[in-house]
Amino acid sequence: MPVHILFSAKRRLAVFAVWGLLVSASVAPADTIHPTHAFAAFGGETRFVDATGHTVWTYPAATRDGFVLPDGRLLLALSKSDAHPHGAVVIVRPIDLHGTKTGGYAFSTNEFTWEGTQSEVNTAQLTPEGNIVITEAGDHPRILELSPAGKIVLEVPLKCQTTNHHMESRMTRKLANGHYLVPQLLDKVVREYAPNGEIVWEYKTPDEPAESWPFTAIRLPNGNTLINCTHGNHVVEVDPRGTVVWHLTNADLPEPWLKDPCGAQRLPNGNTVITSYGAGDQKLKLLEVTPEKKVVWTYEEPKAGGIHEFQIVDTDGKTLPWPPLK
Repeated sequence: MPVHILFSAKRRLAVFAVWGLLVSASVAPADTIHPTHAFAAFGGETRFVDATGHTVWTYPAATRDGFVLPDGRLLLALSKSDAHPHGAVVIVRPIDLHGTKTGGYAFSTNEFTWEGTQSEVNTAQLTPEGNIVITEAGDHPRILELSPAGKIVLEVPLKCQTTNHHMESRMTRKLANGHYLVPQLLDKVVREYAPNGEIVWEYKTPDEPAESWPFTAIRLPNGNTLINCTHGNHVVEVDPRGTVVWHLTNADLPEPWLKDPCGAQRLPNGNTVITSYGAGDQKLKLLEVTPEKKVVWTYEEPKAGGIHEFQIVDTDGKTLPWPPLK
């Protein structure tokens, strides 16, 4: 019999029939300059935050990466724990219990589980064919593509340092051309791998600022690549030749809000949302900037800690198209 885990939910100004991805959120008035966003946050806390800034559900595990899928399920790369000593990838389906005596949300038993075999599993992405792309860190770092049944259908060894497993790679994504884009942190390089393991493109992040470790690498529709440089506290967009065509630093912002920027997402309107994972006691955890570097939206909360990865699902009451550029 399925096991359900119950959670309470705060229903304030927005009412979410989130699952099925039917999101009903308060829409910003026409004269409001700043947008509203509903988003899923991944990290030490795995949760969904509505357009009013309130957490409306949580999932009982820390995550490295995640997606809210078009059918409402969650694809999650779980951090290593007692339950998953090598990390894991799961797909779960939340169940809306609002209107019942219990209220809140429940999560069905995992519809898909793949247990890691090395140090940790860092990323998970669903392909249009229904496969799942992951990266596994360890003595033999690799990209794996798993079938819906959890069978390995492709393995691509990563060419990277192996002294520090945790710093091998992060948000790997399969591209439309069938290649894989991999940020390799300690090597300070973003590489595009063909399925046969050949490196067909790479961009080396700057030596200065120090520790400009690439975390997120997003291949944009125009062929450029957006890269977050974590401890370097800056974001770059480079063209296919590796020329920087856009650069965001704390000098461009009203305050030094970029603190270990890990996750990022390019929105359909061309704006970029960035998280400061190392925010600590800093209240600001997410910010959205225009191509002109104007800040048009922020998410703040008083508690310490940051958001590792995220997905903006809804803007001004409208569900964003799939797949997200994150």
